[in-house]
Amino acid sequence: MADERDGSGRALALATSAFALCFFAWSLLGPLGPELQDSLELSDTQLALMVSVPVVLGSLMRIPLGVLSDRFGGRLVFTALMAFAPFPLIGLALFNDSYATVLIFGFLLGFVGASFAVGVPFVNGWFQPSRQGYALGIYGIGMGGTVLSALTAPRIADALGIEALFLITGGVLAAMAAVFWLRAENAHEPKPEGRPRMLAALSAFRGTGSGRAWALTLFYFMAFGGFVAMFLYLPKLLVDVYDLGRTDAGGRAAGFALLAVVSRPVGGILSDRIGAQRVLLCSFAGTIALALILAGLYEDMVPLTIACLAMAVFLGLGTGAVFKLVPEWFPDQVGAVTGVVGAAGGLGGFFPPLVMALVKSATGSYALGFVGMAVVAAAALLVLISIDRPQLRLDPAGQGVT
Repeated sequence: MADERDGSGRALALATSAFALCFFAWSLLGPLGPELQDSLELSDTQLALMVSVPVVLGSLMRIPLGVLSDRFGGRLVFTALMAFAPFPLIGLALFNDSYATVLIFGFLLGFVGASFAVGVPFVNGWFQPSRQGYALGIYGIGMGGTVLSALTAPRIADALGIEALFLITGGVLAAMAAVFWLRAENAHEPKPEGRPRMLAALSAFRGTGSGRAWALTLFYFMAFGGFVAMFLYLPKLLVDVYDLGRTDAGGRAAGFALLAVVSRPVGGILSDRIGAQRVLLCSFAGTIALALILAGLYEDMVPLTIACLAMAVFLGLGTGAVFKLVPEWFPDQVGAVTGVVGAAGGLGGFFPPLVMALVKSATGSYALGFVGMAVVAAAALLVLISIDRPQLRLDPAGQGVT
């Protein structure tokens, strides 16, 4: 374990900045969705698919990239990921006049959504177990890239054109790739020849102890997936129900994301102090109550605003708590477990917007979509209460053992 006083601050700052830029790019199609819907004459279901498509690849790629980060180190993998990102952005700049090409390049853009699984083992290596909740919570502030995207993307697109927005984002990511390669360091030297292969690295999800690993995927599916789904679809709901302008709707969605981002490190810090399980208990219980309130009152602006902002806090607390448990329960497989858990969270952001669109088309209401969110949160709460959770001890060297 590297000395926290020697380079940990720089490593955390670089990783958080890179993560924020990746998430800015990854979430672009959300705030740009209403404009693209008009220009491409899309149905609500087509729009929901378009804004959700980057989530698919970003989710699935978290698994191999998490394993590769364990094997080769976050410096190499993070740099390679950001160096690739400009290519789908250039494609979106040049070929955004076709729904098919937007889907294709949006799918490839999903690669940058896998950045979270790269940064977690990179940051985790720099901090002692007693400080990992804090460090990963700070790193999670990189989710704020979604806030910047919601606030600035529609304005930049209005001022300079949507093509310029994609090109500028690609250029910034390319520059960050160079900075990360030149300035970042791994906490300890990776040893590829001694690392496990993919299936071996994912052994935490087989056999003894696998119940805890799969429980983590459900927890993050709910916490992070709920955040992504709400952020992506909230602008559409606000435009449809309240006839708000695109910029206004994007700004309100940014407020939701900002509260979730700020709450994430709070969730990590609280997890260090009172335990991640207690934080998750509060998160899921609050989400259940608020989702049911939204199901009945989303057509009234005041309850909608209060419930959405409160839900952002509860979801943010949950996302900060889940990854406190990963290095505690699986200290030797942080990257691999993070990849699978992160993938579950990403998929949690893919399906709800589609369900919302289908429910709205079938019933003319969003109510059943919010009821579905409450049901998933209730399932997560029941698993959290019932799962066998052995207490973690720390050996004198600070390594986790059960």
